Amino acid sequence: MKYPVDKIRNICLIGHGGDGKTSLMEAMLYFTGAIDRLGKTYDGNTVSDFDPEEIKRKISISASIAPIEWRDHIINVIDTPGYFDFEAEVLQGINATASAVIVLSAKDGVNVGTEKAFKLTKKYRRPAFFFMSKVYEDHSDFYGTFEQIKKMCGKSACLINLPLEEDGVTVNGFVNLIDLKGRKNVNGKVVEVPVPEEMQDKIELYRDVLNETIAETSDVMMEKYFAGEPYTEDEYKQAIKKGLKDATITPVLGGSSMTMEGLPSALNFIIDYMPQPDVKPNDPTSAYIFKTVADPFVGKMSYFKILAGKVTPGTVLYNSRNGAPEKISHIYVMKGKKQIEVQELGAGDIGVVTKLASVNTGDYLRAPGGKAELDAIDYPKPCYSRAITPKTKGDEDKISQGLQKLSEEDKTIAYVNNAETHEQIISGLGDTHLDVIVSKLKSKFGVEVQLKEAKVPYREAIRKKVKQQGKHKKQSGGHGQYGDVWIEFEPHDGEDMIFEEKIFGGAVPKNFFPAVEKGLRECCERGVLAHYPVVGLKATLVDGSYHDVDSSEMSFKMAASIAFKEGLKNAAPTILEPIGNLEVIVPEKIMGDVIGDINKRRGQILGMEPAEEPGYQKVSATVPMSEMSSYAIELRSMSRGRGSFDLEFASYQDAPANIAQKVIEAAKSDGDED
Repeated sequence: MKYPVDKIRNICLIGHGGDGKTSLMEAMLYFTGAIDRLGKTYDGNTVSDFDPEEIKRKISISASIAPIEWRDHIINVIDTPGYFDFEAEVLQGINATASAVIVLSAKDGVNVGTEKAFKLTKKYRRPAFFFMSKVYEDHSDFYGTFEQIKKMCGKSACLINLPLEEDGVTVNGFVNLIDLKGRKNVNGKVVEVPVPEEMQDKIELYRDVLNETIAETSDVMMEKYFAGEPYTEDEYKQAIKKGLKDATITPVLGGSSMTMEGLPSALNFIIDYMPQPDVKPNDPTSAYIFKTVADPFVGKMSYFKILAGKVTPGTVLYNSRNGAPEKISHIYVMKGKKQIEVQELGAGDIGVVTKLASVNTGDYLRAPGGKAELDAIDYPKPCYSRAITPKTKGDEDKISQGLQKLSEEDKTIAYVNNAETHEQIISGLGDTHLDVIVSKLKSKFGVEVQLKEAKVPYREAIRKKVKQQGKHKKQSGGHGQYGDVWIEFEPHDGEDMIFEEKIFGGAVPKNFFPAVEKGLRECCERGVLAHYPVVGLKATLVDGSYHDVDSSEMSFKMAASIAFKEGLKNAAPTILEPIGNLEVIVPEKIMGDVIGDINKRRGQILGMEPAEEPGYQKVSATVPMSEMSSYAIELRSMSRGRGSFDLEFASYQDAPANIAQKVIEAAKSDGDED
């Protein structure tokens, strides 16, 4: 069924892991009759957590979507992961929707994931309300949790409903602060119930908080508030809609995904207050691909939101990135993993097409003249890296192919072939992220892999000038081999080797100079201490000798190699380690811990300054890259997920003697000796 734009709501469920997002989606589906049984995350049978990894881990890993029909509207609900390693899925969900529900638990209160979710709605300018779940469970604290929300959001936070109470104990049902009516679910139906007299003081208190917030939306509402005139239901509605749009109102609703209490209020709130998609139905078709999935059975699945026009089977649209035409053969809407084929989707709606060869996440499919687009997503940089190797030799290509497809799904995956260390390096947002990738490589692409710490790309250099002879002489019948050079080796400030010659009197013929240089450059690829590349080396050919018959390019190349290996041993060779520029943004209260940790990593603090976000500080430092392999995980633990960092290679510096010795010994133990 095609819905007009004013009958469509697209909403994203975001918040801390374990606070009830998946359970809320499941409850909405069950309450509206879209499913006939209520699944549970623990049992692994919910609509939105259908991936084998999600069922095994009992957490959401991917954003999943399901349409919910309510009051002749369609609500496309996107359930997103709460675990920080899967932030890309959250961003994709936010980008495809016009508004958000921040789900938190009345038992656990505001967590770091709640804070991050609220910040994302501000960053991407998405109207949002809080849904406080688990209101009726033991040890829940509805009002205490609301106070935490107020502390985070400021005066924009206001309650829309209060749980019913009898003798000071929370019971099933809510009282709505707008119409002041009590309601509860009875056998799946919402019925009005009397509001207990004992609640009047609370109702008056929190309705006044609501009215104060409403008053801030316009001068007219402010005048009515100070005049003591009550607001009409329509005035509440218009003011809340305006406040949501202007980010001056952050409504809070409560409920339970187990008892269904508060579910009708949340669904009605979405339809009555949250915005319809900002799209252009009559413009040429433009669809945004906000998510792709590499399905081993169906092929590539491209999730799209229609920004203008409509999409029907047989439509030919063009990829705006590369101009490739794509014929839309079948259109589906998704209910978790279930594909429901439809014949048309209009502007504002969300669907899926399969087997579009040229399409990746972030692409636009457009009819000629289509222009509508969304703001680009600011994906976090991959910050946790490991070397990835196959358990079966010869599977390297399988790894590359699998990672390429997975990186089309997830823009926070990066992988490179490091030609220097001969390792494939995979990067993501944390250890769980990489662990899931390993599992998907096995289940989807049939390749088993293992992860290990990536090798550090050290360098070698010399610290004093030496002059060294290299002589290659071999006689084995017939023509022999003869090459003789004297080379001065000295350090210089650049990276690449500098080769010069100062030969007098033809001691070495000019035609052998290139062979000498080539021999030296090849030697620079393997230094004399631990066989790391040599940098900052100047080599000057100053003397030598040759034989009219036995000298050859190969002979002089070998002579240069002998001079290199002997000369560098006497030129105070040293190990250089890569140093990175580090910027860490953390809450002020853990600054001491963060600085102490950087010092333990042999880092040098360069400065501190207030970050853009109030209550946060930015620390700048230089730090050896070898000390940072697990920093992403340890900073998350230290800051409880509130910290972030950026690390970029800056330069090479002399490694301390103890570190250099460990590097040399490691090379020997690896059998990396001549």
